[in-house]
Amino acid sequence: MSVTHTVFNQPRPLSNSNLFLSDTPLREAVARFGADWDQDLLASVGQQLGSSESLELGRLANAFPPELLRYDARGERLDDLRFHPAWHLLMQGLCANRVHNLPWQAGARSGAFVARAARFILHGQVEAGTLCPVTMTFGATPLLQASLPPLFADWLPPLLSDRYDAHLHAAPQKRGLLIGMGMTEKQGGTDVLSNTTRAEPVAARGNGESYRLTGHKWFFSVPQSDAHLVLAQAPGGISCFFLPRLLPDGTRNAVRIERLKDKLGNRSNASSEVEFDGATGWLLGDEGDGVRQILKMGGYTRFDCALGSHSLMRRAFSVALYHAHQRQVMGKTLVEQPLMRQQLCQQALQLEGQTALLMRIAHAFSQPADEQQRAYVRLFTPAAKFAVCKNATPFIAQAMEILGGIGYCEESELPRLYREAPVNSIWEGAGNVMCLDVLRVLRKQPAVTEMLAAQFDEVKGLNRHFDSCWRQLKLRLRKPQEAQARAITSQLVLLATGQQLLTTLEPPLADAWCQHFLDTRGAVSVANAVGERLLLRASGG
Repeated sequence: MSVTHTVFNQPRPLSNSNLFLSDTPLREAVARFGADWDQDLLASVGQQLGSSESLELGRLANAFPPELLRYDARGERLDDLRFHPAWHLLMQGLCANRVHNLPWQAGARSGAFVARAARFILHGQVEAGTLCPVTMTFGATPLLQASLPPLFADWLPPLLSDRYDAHLHAAPQKRGLLIGMGMTEKQGGTDVLSNTTRAEPVAARGNGESYRLTGHKWFFSVPQSDAHLVLAQAPGGISCFFLPRLLPDGTRNAVRIERLKDKLGNRSNASSEVEFDGATGWLLGDEGDGVRQILKMGGYTRFDCALGSHSLMRRAFSVALYHAHQRQVMGKTLVEQPLMRQQLCQQALQLEGQTALLMRIAHAFSQPADEQQRAYVRLFTPAAKFAVCKNATPFIAQAMEILGGIGYCEESELPRLYREAPVNSIWEGAGNVMCLDVLRVLRKQPAVTEMLAAQFDEVKGLNRHFDSCWRQLKLRLRKPQEAQARAITSQLVLLATGQQLLTTLEPPLADAWCQHFLDTRGAVSVANAVGERLLLRASGG
């Protein structure tokens, strides 16, 4: 075979980089919010996850999605799943790094929530589907620590371990456990009060008692989990149930997997439709208290949606920046071209802001005894989920443009990142649900408005664009209207981000962010000196 051409001016794919050390904003935020004790481990995790071997695991897990094994060779019902070995290796890494339970450990160090958020961001840059079981387990664990029925007390040690155990065994025999969720039904979606699944008491009614569940779930996440938290209609109203995969006597619970969802992205992760054929569940809390029980974990899972979208954006930008430093056009690399440089700098600014805000929220999560921090979490968790997740898809598309045609081809990481992006905007409540939640908090919790004034007045006078935006929002907040909920939420996120950057970032960079995102005249160019500094920070310099 003759050689027809020599390949040149084609950048090598980004691999064998340190995902933590190359992210200066993340390193600074980890130290700023009290998790600097985790820097060495984060650097080690970042090196391992940035390796070509780890990136290949992420590709394989999505190229070979899970299979549903409904029956065995004899025709007996199985309702099992088969995963590619890459999935199991990625799950082992997540559990070994305690992304599913770090803050819930006895004697957890101060800043553990921040450290866990940073580990989540690093893992999310390699593979997103494996984050789903980790997120749900993380959100469910504090609820189960407080209200797990006595019959299942021996579940807590493996739930808090650093092991991943995919075997179908009784929970006390396993080295590690995963918890899933089942809330939505065909007719309701977000409106879980319209659920039709029925729960009838086996004998006595009340907290910790067993019930028989009959009905369905339209989205039953991670069906291979050891147990699920499920909403169903008990005699006293919508209630939350603990539904183990194996019953205490070792038999399978009557949960029938009808099919796996064929999704746009998130292909490595199994999402299913199930029928409950008299499945046995144990009531958590009181009858009629199900929504409140589930919402205890909702804040954690919503926050993880924002972290996950940020992870995708960070990886897409890293790939694009690495490409731009190598690819030449008209005798100059792409990063030296003025228009391309502006585009890269604007994306770097966006990531600077997101990193600062998300880690600030993580810091607030770690201080539940502080009323102002609780208010910060309650307001900015849904707000950040709305804004960050909404921005992910166009951000990744812009990174794809930087690579051009090769970024659109499946040999690149970017198509998978792009397909992955929309799920976080939808899961755990779509954009309008988040914005209505923000409005509800503003109307019903006066302490939140006081907290906002205390936070934003700290930086009053440091930047005229910030001051102007804050004045506009205060006018809107006098009588917040539902039709303005998305605009109000967007402004809240921008101001919270600006406040963080004006407080912590060197003034030229903070001013550039405020001018770009808060100037009502629209986006502006980033000065050369500021742009150089931004791109250095984005690559670890």
